[in-house]
Amino acid sequence: MLLEWVTVILLIVIGLVLIIVELVFIPGTTLIGILGFALAAIGIWFGYATLGTTVGHVILGLSVLVAGVGLFYSFRGDAWNRFALKESIDSRVNEEYQHNLEVGQTGTTTSALRPQGTALFNDQRHEVQTKGEFISPNTPVRIIKLSQHKIIVEAVT
Repeated sequence: MLLEWVTVILLIVIGLVLIIVELVFIPGTTLIGILGFALAAIGIWFGYATLGTTVGHVILGLSVLVAGVGLFYSFRGDAWNRFALKESIDSRVNEEYQHNLEVGQTGTTTSALRPQGTALFNDQRHEVQTKGEFISPNTPVRIIKLSQHKIIVEAVT
């Protein structure tokens, strides 16, 4: 009789712990959460099968009550805020990099532009892109548009 109680309690507790691990450490529905739910369900079923219907109802009620109270207090007490990301990234890529290029300037591709790649202007490599066409390596290109951090080029014919 004691072994059945220990088995039921362990299955339910391990199942609830796995569900909490799923919620806190492994976001999304994964094998851990499904396994936790299955273990809790098996523990409740085992309680019904070995300890009787009345005790099974009590076990089911207590399991639902403990899980509900745990979720209620964790959301009410801001327990989840310890796991939340509170910092934001407000920097930008290549902020310190200021190119000295001008529209109409010519250079040579050092890689294939498909449609992005590398080109050489004033003996410096720059990441460039085309309007969608492919350009082979070692092809002369001309800058047709400069935006904040984009250099748009076209092949010189």
